[in-house]
Amino acid sequence: MFRNNLLDIEIDPTPYGTHSFRRGGCQWMSVDLRWNLRTICEWGGWSMEFTNLTIVKYLISSNDAPSRERGDFFNFKAGTTIKCSMCGRTCACA
Repeated sequence: MFRNNLLDIEIDPTPYGTHSFRRGGCQWMSVDLRWNLRTICEWGGWSMEFTNLTIVKYLISSNDAPSRERGDFFNFKAGTTIKCSMCGRTCACA
């Protein structure tokens, strides 16, 4: 069904699998729902020992777009960035 959904919106389903749901779910729970790591690990069935942080592989990826410029982390005059929940950009619809 997932492959068919991607085909319906004209996206090649080859690079995606059911792990895409799991990874996307973790990121959504962390960023949008503000769940803590322990709760996300409990939901995902991962160890809560925190000696081997498997959860980090799901929350952070090398192909994620950075949310702010590196130089702005301690630039307190830069203000906060509000991302649009629909398109993920910082735009007028946010």
